[in-house]
Amino acid sequence: MKGAMFIGWGEIFPGYREKALKVFSEALQFWGGLLKKGDIDSFDPVFLDYHGGDLTGFILVRGDREKLMKLRGSSDFERLNTRSALVVANFGVVDAFVGEEIQHRTSEFQKQLSDLD
Repeated sequence: MKGAMFIGWGEIFPGYREKALKVFSEALQFWGGLLKKGDIDSFDPVFLDYHGGDLTGFILVRGDREKLMKLRGSSDFERLNTRSALVVANFGVVDAFVGEEIQHRTSEFQKQLSDLD
């Protein structure tokens, strides 16, 4: 089953702009390498315009749900996440649901809601 991962971040810590750019470049190389090897289907880096919130950007990674779960346990992924959390506020990784998973999640929500009546 196809799945996704949302990797979001906030403002760069003061004095860490160059380091944050370095880590972002590492992230693009990391995800690009996984895409090239076929370990993920796609990744989309996104910068957000100023909006008054604490989210300034994210990367949406798409791929096979099982491969993404395995990837989350890898030392390379952990290393990149640790480096990211050291240079930006509010860094986080969240499982995301896309495509046919939306229908499945909606059906499950409706089932559970009905069971509560």
